[in-house]
Amino acid sequence: MQRFKLFIPLIIFVILALFFWKGLSLDPSAMPSALIDDPVPNFELPTVKDESTLVTQDVFKGQVSLLNVWATWCISCRVEHPYLNKLSGEGVAIYGVNYKDDTIAAQKWLQEFHDPYQLSVVDADGRLGIDLGVFGAPETYLIDQRGVIRYKHVGVVDERVWSKILKPLYDSLQ
Repeated sequence: MQRFKLFIPLIIFVILALFFWKGLSLDPSAMPSALIDDPVPNFELPTVKDESTLVTQDVFKGQVSLLNVWATWCISCRVEHPYLNKLSGEGVAIYGVNYKDDTIAAQKWLQEFHDPYQLSVVDADGRLGIDLGVFGAPETYLIDQRGVIRYKHVGVVDERVWSKILKPLYDSLQ
């Protein structure tokens, strides 16, 4: 029994080393979402273009689409916006969530930089963002034809992200 006690520090070291090795092999940029394979959360929000028009989560049913969380205060959103316009021009259905933003500023933004969105809802208080598990803008969700979230991308959607990650998933859901 005395000899076994001598090996306890070695056993603890080996166990800790295995945990650290496993931790170092994980992707630090991966941000999993608890909502993958769940429907888009329930909401009823006005659109940026017409605040008297209320939209619900049912808008996502019937087609594969992207849900993009954006804001005028978001510098990365400005970088991403031209590529979203390109995707929209190619027929990709994109919906927006204007996250914790000023609606007038958002309307001006969409006029100035063009509007890639089928529609964009106003999430002024951030409740939809909380329900989606938003960390910050931009974030993009891939939604299937039944309104179920299939993938979450945190950060800018550009040619590389679209072609290597989102497009293969998008095509597989069509």
